[in-house]
Amino acid sequence: MKPNIITKAERIQQGKVLREKCSRSTHAKFEPRSSSIDPIKLLEDTNVDRIPGLIAIRYQRMSESTFKFFRGTSIIQARDLEHSPVSGIHVQLCGDCHLMNFGGFASAERNMVFDINDFDETFPGPWEWDIKRLVVSMELAARDLDFSKNVAENAVRAAVASYREHMSEFADQTVLQRWYTQITVENLLEFFKKDKQMIDRLKSAQPKALSKTSEAIFPKLTEAVKGNTRIKEDPPLIYHVQNLDINKLAQTSLEDYRKSLQTDRQHLLERFHFQDAAVKVVGVGSVGLRCYVSLFLADEDDPLFLQVKEARRSVLEPTFGKSLFEHQGHRVVHGQHLMQASSDIFLGWYRNFNGRDFYVRQLRDMKVSPEVETFNPRTLTAYATVCGWALARAHAKAGEVEMIAGYLGTKENFDDAMVQYSIAYADQVERDFKVFKAAINSGRLKTKVGSPKTLEFDL
Repeated sequence: MKPNIITKAERIQQGKVLREKCSRSTHAKFEPRSSSIDPIKLLEDTNVDRIPGLIAIRYQRMSESTFKFFRGTSIIQARDLEHSPVSGIHVQLCGDCHLMNFGGFASAERNMVFDINDFDETFPGPWEWDIKRLVVSMELAARDLDFSKNVAENAVRAAVASYREHMSEFADQTVLQRWYTQITVENLLEFFKKDKQMIDRLKSAQPKALSKTSEAIFPKLTEAVKGNTRIKEDPPLIYHVQNLDINKLAQTSLEDYRKSLQTDRQHLLERFHFQDAAVKVVGVGSVGLRCYVSLFLADEDDPLFLQVKEARRSVLEPTFGKSLFEHQGHRVVHGQHLMQASSDIFLGWYRNFNGRDFYVRQLRDMKVSPEVETFNPRTLTAYATVCGWALARAHAKAGEVEMIAGYLGTKENFDDAMVQYSIAYADQVERDFKVFKAAINSGRLKTKVGSPKTLEFDL
């Protein structure tokens, strides 16, 4: 008997039909929010149960530019998107899809790949939400770099066109082809073979990546203390908690973390022995969460650094309902496995004795982040192209790729809408940033780091 399968052509047609209830041009709409909604209150709500002494560092980093403020306020755009038009097609979302959450890192096979690299907010939802956050980040980055309006528009168009065109290509592939697809350095060198600037950047990225392995960073991050190897302190960015035996607590959580790994990787982890752990401040929006770097040794010169990061409920959960994953670390890892082409072999999760959830991955494993401050207009447009490509691959891996491709089509209707949306929402972010700076100036938000006592906290 013939299986009851909906063909690719039928799914593409289903996507086209969705334009009737939500035309592509409607995505341009953004209504400025009511003045009764306080964006600073939303921001303050995200500080509940963070490490008190680090919140000032979060505000410091966010105050440096409109773009950095945007990076730290995913909750604000998530609330603004709640009433935005959607086609009705859901995928696994990154949830915080700005341009700094893409980059290069090591695949499981030790090849350098380009992909999304942050999944703290990952959650199922409308595919449009990720691309809307991405294009606004492109617009804001262009403004912060004092590029012209035309440059900003080119970057936005490059990201959206790349997403649309690659989604169409993925729709022609088999399910397994999509699942196995990676964006390697070789792919990028071929794609940009006529762009000398990008070729030079890509070639210079490879030696940088090789300098960011556990072995390479071991001498920089450790020191000998009374015959033991310990993580160097650099307070308030890296420090040991004085009022708690963090090492003992980290060891008690190790077994739960180990069980979250594949069995072969459990065996690999057993070759390493726990040595030390320290708080490490990371990112912009993540500052103040309980984040640690843990050192393991298989031999005196054979290290493994793991980054342990607190996982909270996604900012998207209030909109789409309670997560299927009761453990928030598991939610993050699940989303990362679904969206990334190749994930860290040590990616896992655990819950500590206080009921807080964490996920774990290697620290800086050949990780290369975009140096946006060095971008020229052409570089920004090229980078936007790669981000759009990577986002399409991530959504296509386990999503309704044919329906999205059918909805987007081959014309630039959606591209045009995203240009208009990115400008309108970037204007809103700039207004919010002014409110944020005023809150700092008035003393409502503190940017002065407190005494060492304020860095202590409850695990």
